[in-house]
Amino acid sequence: MKLLVRLNLSIGLLIVCILAITVVLIYPLLLNTLIEGQRKDMREQGSILMKLTLPETSAIPLTPAKPVQQLPLQHILIGSKMEAIITSPANQVLYSTLPEEKANALLGNSGIQNKQQNIWQSEEDDYIVETIPASAVTANGEVIPAISLTVAMPLGEIKEMWIALFQRMLLILVIGAALTFLISMLITRRLVTPLTRLRQELKKVETRRFSEVKLIKADGEIGEVAQSVSQLAAVLEQYEKSQKQFFQNASHELKTPLMSIQGYAEGMKDGIFTGEKAEKGLGVIVKECERLKSIVTEMILLAKLESEEGIFRTEQIKIETLIQELTDRLHPLLLTKGLELQTVIADNVASRHIAGDREKLLQALLNIAANAARYAKKTIWVRAWIGEQNVHLEIADDGEGIPESLLPRLFQRFAKGAHGETGLGLAISRAIVERSRGQITASNRKEGGASFRLQFPNPGAGS
Repeated sequence: MKLLVRLNLSIGLLIVCILAITVVLIYPLLLNTLIEGQRKDMREQGSILMKLTLPETSAIPLTPAKPVQQLPLQHILIGSKMEAIITSPANQVLYSTLPEEKANALLGNSGIQNKQQNIWQSEEDDYIVETIPASAVTANGEVIPAISLTVAMPLGEIKEMWIALFQRMLLILVIGAALTFLISMLITRRLVTPLTRLRQELKKVETRRFSEVKLIKADGEIGEVAQSVSQLAAVLEQYEKSQKQFFQNASHELKTPLMSIQGYAEGMKDGIFTGEKAEKGLGVIVKECERLKSIVTEMILLAKLESEEGIFRTEQIKIETLIQELTDRLHPLLLTKGLELQTVIADNVASRHIAGDREKLLQALLNIAANAARYAKKTIWVRAWIGEQNVHLEIADDGEGIPESLLPRLFQRFAKGAHGETGLGLAISRAIVERSRGQITASNRKEGGASFRLQFPNPGAGS
């Protein structure tokens, strides 16, 4: 079952349950409220009737001053369905709007359904019964019971009102529930529709159709998830392209020396290369084997840097010491090429450290410096300074710079310039720097030449 259907069904069942509970609670409560309201009205009307039928004196007589036939009750009760019975202290009926048999049955509590609610049941209808007693004061000041008025109201009229009110209330509840359900359907559809479309985009990711993934527009957390899925698809697409490019470049880089080795080996086997040519061929074979070994070694190192954790041993490395070791190892290469190395270390670098693997970081710097020496004309610069949040290292040269077409993919595997060797050196440097929680960027200097900048977290930034 789809999510939208499940949500709508759950909300519908919840509304039905709430509606049922409301009906069960309100149904009897509404009747009791109407009955209590009617009782209050009956008591008020009964009190008025008592005042009209009895004289307003301090001493109320035991019986009415007028004969019961002359009492104005019938005229007072015109238009009302309320019945009235006046009884003496001896429970003798003095006046009644009900037939004598019914009056005696009511006064004798015959057919009372609920004594607590005082509901009297006759053959025709049920009645709400209220008794308003009166007291008399004798000449001696003694208070004794006097006449009493019993009023009865048919319950059928209350029930009709009860049913009418309940039907209206039920209608209002049903309309409210229907509107609530419609609104909930709109809200759930607004929530579920982006999820459904997002699932379709994830299916594209599952089938590796990364370029077809579209950004789903949505609000809140769903929008953030959609944005993440879109970014994930872009990263995976780029990774897939780089993997394909890697295999193409790797096969090309391995194929070239293998073809040279195969050509000279077959030539010597067939007797084509003899004497000095054979010696030259053997030299080419050895050289190409060394190149193959270098490529394979760097490929293995790069794979380990990107996947294995144990190969990287982090320690605190003093920046000045790292630059000094770089200078020492780079010195023979600079002498061979006739280049000058200038180091510029800021005063705030003294005694500062960065976290990383000493040998790996030194290898990363050597790869970058060797690349600079390959293209530099006269000078290579190594600079170090401390920023607000990061430690900055820069290696620059005064060569021709990096071609603009090569800059975006400079740190990818097998990306190399005109005088590049394996095309893996800068990729290895990038992997080492990133494993050290750093960043590496490359750009062209305005004065000419290339600039490689490395940024590492500054341990003392928060102190």
